[in-house]
Amino acid sequence: MKKSLFVLLIFLAQNCFAAIWLPSVISDNMVLQRNTTVTIWGWTTETIEPITVTGSWDHVPVTENAYQGKWSVQLTTPEAGGPYVVTIEGHESITLSNVLIGEVWIASGQSNMEWSASRGINNAQEEIGHANDPDIRLFQVPKHQSPTRQDNTPGQWTECRPETMKDFSAVAYFFGRELHQELKVPIGLINASWGGTRAEVWFNAKHGDNDSNLMEPEKHFTENKWHSAQRGYMYNAMIAPVIPFKIAGAIWYQGEANRLDPYSYPNILESLIQNWREEWGYDFPFYFVQIAPFNYKEKDAGVLIREAQLKTFKEVPNTGMVVVSDIGNINNIHPQNKQDVGKRLASWALAKNYGLTDIAFSGPVFRDVKREGDEMVVSFDYADDGLMKKGEELTKFEICGPDSIFLDAQARIEGNTVRVWNSKIKNPLAVRFAWDNIAEPNLFNQAGLPASCFRTDHWEVELQENKE
Repeated sequence: MKKSLFVLLIFLAQNCFAAIWLPSVISDNMVLQRNTTVTIWGWTTETIEPITVTGSWDHVPVTENAYQGKWSVQLTTPEAGGPYVVTIEGHESITLSNVLIGEVWIASGQSNMEWSASRGINNAQEEIGHANDPDIRLFQVPKHQSPTRQDNTPGQWTECRPETMKDFSAVAYFFGRELHQELKVPIGLINASWGGTRAEVWFNAKHGDNDSNLMEPEKHFTENKWHSAQRGYMYNAMIAPVIPFKIAGAIWYQGEANRLDPYSYPNILESLIQNWREEWGYDFPFYFVQIAPFNYKEKDAGVLIREAQLKTFKEVPNTGMVVVSDIGNINNIHPQNKQDVGKRLASWALAKNYGLTDIAFSGPVFRDVKREGDEMVVSFDYADDGLMKKGEELTKFEICGPDSIFLDAQARIEGNTVRVWNSKIKNPLAVRFAWDNIAEPNLFNQAGLPASCFRTDHWEVELQENKE
């Protein structure tokens, strides 16, 4: 009798302490990526245990064995819809409710991505009041950091309501709202952003260990009262825990914190994109915002980062760049018009990922230049329907001769080209456009999207403190 009681107590104790648990990103109210295979994963106190996961959209159970306490199951998702239920069964059962199938995007970067309606945007109260759409779901990764890779993060999926939208990334919300309005499918948004962070903190530090282009900026890292600037710290705590949750793509708004190392930024941003794609296991689209004009104390720091972002866009496949020179504020590093930023990011996704053919998604981008007599003729991509100016005269063009001294230039639109000249220069050598931190030029394509800054020379520009 005593032995039987002892065995019973051992059995009850084992079951009392036995548990199955999930990462926070897999929870009630989540959105799963449609028409694909998604990963549902978690942990168990049992070393080896069969785990069965079933989605109510097809009621097909999928079973995999946990190994050393971790388990992972692949589910096939249907076309967009819901709400559905997902059940996880082992020695105990977990039920996830109000699950939608749709499009999932991750948003990251520094303060302009973090910036919320409650902190100040155009028409903030109206936007907050209208943000009542349960088919848009929000997952906020809290700001935290770690020197080592973490398996989980605090956070939970919520329906988009005024009370949840107001402190969420405004850019990400407006991006998601535009997708939802056009696609008519549920949208899931994961926001992992933190003001003041350099790009290096957002990718796996091990990724750059053998890359000489990424070692040099280390000496410029500084600590501040908000967070570490060490490579990988935010990746470890805020990105790694949501991998391998299936995403359609990423949007990114960052660069201001890297402005003192502009020449290293193309390698850094490209490494981040490459690392994220490797970690998730597929080449998802990566769309980013070129930083807005602002009166930095360092001369040319802002425009050199914009040039670095343009370089990344041109060289890294499946990326897109949004120019915001017409909707910035040179006296406010956090421009209040987040609506158009989100909409322009969404235009890239709608055109490139979702096949909408009637959407303009990029402003003019420098293609090449040729000299014709004493004039330079600049050609542009993303201007097939022609160029236009807003104002009487084209602004922010400069030209130089063999002395390499740039002077303000006159410019005239001819179809999808711009002819540039200065009567004082007889043998023009190079052209620059919107080449300063606070440039707000007036060259657009016919869709009303602004042209990116560019220069046709390759001379090194040294950063200097702005004396003006």
